[in-house]
Amino acid sequence: MNSKKIRVWDLPTRLFHWLLALAVIGLVATGKIGGNLIDWHGRIGLLVVGLVVFRLVWGLVGSTYARFATFFPTPGRIVSYLRGEWRGIGHNPLGALSVFALLGVLTVQLLTGLIANDDIAFVGPLYDLVGRDLSNLATGWHKLSVNVLIALVVLHLAAIMFYAHVKKDNLVKPMVRGWKDVPAGEPARGGGLPAVIFALLIALAAVFLASGAWLPEPPPPPAAVETPSW
Repeated sequence: MNSKKIRVWDLPTRLFHWLLALAVIGLVATGKIGGNLIDWHGRIGLLVVGLVVFRLVWGLVGSTYARFATFFPTPGRIVSYLRGEWRGIGHNPLGALSVFALLGVLTVQLLTGLIANDDIAFVGPLYDLVGRDLSNLATGWHKLSVNVLIALVVLHLAAIMFYAHVKKDNLVKPMVRGWKDVPAGEPARGGGLPAVIFALLIALAAVFLASGAWLPEPPPPPAAVETPSW
């Protein structure tokens, strides 16, 4: 069957994908090791806030195959794929389920991490908004959901290997180069510079809010009272 090479993944989508992969590795490593690296865990978490928010916006204003409407895994699309009748380009319905699951778990990780604490010296940047009890609850969910995140990443990697070795479909190369050989289909359109700037501005605003930099400074500790020596 004749095929043609078309542009599938735009540059912002590809940069998001690989930056998120590196950031997740950094988050898991610094979170598991702890100690002095916990501060870096927080910094990387803010980076992931920006990345996830950027992707959510890009899913609305990005190019064709980056938009959620293009690959949202409806029941009809899933059934069509399982029957071998799906002929789309970009994320297949099962891959789309993986994308939304990863974004969902990452969102839980981020929301809980922003108010979590480590019972020693580290607290999330928005800890002061909730107090100790809710922070402790969020910390428990944060530690639990990271195991779900790791499981999803492993499943994602296993699917990539399955497609490469069984279906002879290399999913990595298009996510690096942006182009893919397909039997039929139109190249991605849209997602120009104005859309990139818009998504970046929203992402930067989200990072600023998540950082807690807008919160008032905590009051200074009370002055020490000298005890008379007599």
